[in-house]
Amino acid sequence: MAAEHGIEETPTAYIVHHLKHLQVGEGFWTWHVDTLFMSTLLAIVTALFLYAGARKASAGVPSRFVSFIEMIYEFVDGQVADVYHGNRAFLVAVALSLFTWIIAMNAMDLIPLDAPGYIAALFGAEYWRVLPTADLNGTIAMAIVILFLIIGAAIRAKGLKGYAHEWITAPFGGNPLLWIPNFALNVVELLAKPVSLSMRLFGNMYAGELLFMLIALLGMAAALSLGGSLLFLGQLIAGAAWAIFHVLIILLQAYIFMVLPIVYIAMAEEHH
Repeated sequence: MAAEHGIEETPTAYIVHHLKHLQVGEGFWTWHVDTLFMSTLLAIVTALFLYAGARKASAGVPSRFVSFIEMIYEFVDGQVADVYHGNRAFLVAVALSLFTWIIAMNAMDLIPLDAPGYIAALFGAEYWRVLPTADLNGTIAMAIVILFLIIGAAIRAKGLKGYAHEWITAPFGGNPLLWIPNFALNVVELLAKPVSLSMRLFGNMYAGELLFMLIALLGMAAALSLGGSLLFLGQLIAGAAWAIFHVLIILLQAYIFMVLPIVYIAMAEEHH
């Protein structure tokens, strides 16, 4: 939505408009086009960013760009090594992809609030949310992929028979009377992992997005008292202080979403 809607409409209408997705379809088959587009675009950008760093790596003195990529890789590799003690090559790739991709998506929250709406309006889109991780559908989709990785790791480590046997014998033992309680508890434990992952990332980024909207409204009010021409500048200045703090949230949430799946996979491979 353009900034001027904040003047013509109520603050509530302004926020509601910014929280709407560009959608196609109805009911269960509703697709959030903006979330799909932004997450795909940022995945491609992140992949190209890492690929460029890998291509430029050499035996000589690395450039600043290559050193930066190596620093990120070494950080991620160290975090995985602290948690997972087997062959970690695949998990380092997963963790690196999650960490860099989620940072890229979270960072969209730092774009001036009304800028995406202005750009989308040029292409005829009435709504456009630029932050994929503030869409619960997006974070749940990522968590479901992690869920399948957890199940796959458990089957690889224990075999299909051993994994199935564990569902009815852990944690209370193999007594047939305890099979149902064991199974129910394992279902809850397994499903709690993707739910907590998706809700944590979504909740923090959604709250941050709302705060940017409230700060933007305050900035607009302050600017209007000085003159309408300062509207956008007032919004920009008012959001700058929160944006500096929000950078920490962006990095922290990416770090948590990177580490917890590795922890869950390591736990899944343990034999009870």
